[in-house]
Amino acid sequence: MLRDVLIEEPVISFSDCIIQFYFFAVSGTLECLLLTVMSYDRYLAICKPLHYHLLMNHRFCWVTVFTSWTLSNFLNIITTSTIFQLQFCGPNKIDHFFCDLIPILKLSCSDTTIIQIALKSMIALLVVIPFCIVSVSYIYILVTIFEIPSNIGRKRAFSTCSSHLTVVSIYYGTLFCVYLIPSGGQSWNTSKFLSLLYTMVTPLMNPIIYSLRNKDFKKSVRKLISFSFSLAQH
Repeated sequence: MLRDVLIEEPVISFSDCIIQFYFFAVSGTLECLLLTVMSYDRYLAICKPLHYHLLMNHRFCWVTVFTSWTLSNFLNIITTSTIFQLQFCGPNKIDHFFCDLIPILKLSCSDTTIIQIALKSMIALLVVIPFCIVSVSYIYILVTIFEIPSNIGRKRAFSTCSSHLTVVSIYYGTLFCVYLIPSGGQSWNTSKFLSLLYTMVTPLMNPIIYSLRNKDFKKSVRKLISFSFSLAQH
């Protein structure tokens, strides 16, 4: 994708475009599932702290990660195979930064109505259900936090899930806007801009967001800011 952005008139073969979409879809699906597992981890840490190490053990982590990888690969193999069955005999220019599902289907001269309904249903299944699980987890978390008597305890409990909550809000917010809002509700340029948020901005911000509670990271940021100010003054 970065290569295509840098080249003025990028060219990609049909098979490469489908492969690019496959890996993009697998990564997106996997992140939805892993964010859901992480919300369960936060739920156990705050709502069931005495049972945390018993329930969130090494074996459970391996099983959930393996299941997420397997499920995301399996579902997207089905999705990709349906695209290979379409006929492409008209325009061959993709109006997007990368080979996403909607731009690919727009180029097909086959009737894509049934495929679009099936794929939209699968997207809703992979986005809506995990999002509902995350939402329910955080409802329980918020109820538990408000029941903590001390302000310090509430702040400490909220800080354990603030990073994950920030990533979930950015990621799911853009996914809902791009894939679940009807196409008439927003311009295509807006959809392309939103797609950049969860393909580039969110992965870029993830290490920073998850490191905000790290004391060494905060110390390094303060040093960097003070060094920048000293350079600006000179």
